[in-house]
Amino acid sequence: MIRRVEPRDVDAAVGLVHELALYEKAPEQCHLTSEQLHTALFGENAALFGHVAEVDGQVVGIALWFLNFSTWDGVHGIYLEDLYVTPDQRGKGLGKQLLQALARECVAQGYTRLQWWVLNWNEPSIGFYKSLGAIPMDEWTTMRVSDEALVRLGTSP
Repeated sequence: MIRRVEPRDVDAAVGLVHELALYEKAPEQCHLTSEQLHTALFGENAALFGHVAEVDGQVVGIALWFLNFSTWDGVHGIYLEDLYVTPDQRGKGLGKQLLQALARECVAQGYTRLQWWVLNWNEPSIGFYKSLGAIPMDEWTTMRVSDEALVRLGTSP
């Protein structure tokens, strides 16, 4: 069953995010806590949304997302931050169902885009996404400022 994330799902969702970080070969970079995720999803001015895949009462998949905005289209879209299904539940359609839930959200709200990043080495996921009609945005380079560079940029006159 796919449904919106609820406060009772936060601990399970945090565990899945940490599993995703391990799968993506960067567990040391994941510092998410249950308190942080609960605040992001359910606190005042919450700007993060989510769906879970539940099997036999267990949360086995997540889609965590937020709104972005296309200045060219003039409307919001959804940016999928994390999509993860536990290895034992893959191949059962849960990832597709999670993406379908987000696509339905886009259609219902008049959003024009559902987008996300995928690691270049993750061929199984890339193939899966392409099978759903997703297209790689190869002409774009992802840029990020973080850590010391972010502090330097944010504190420079």
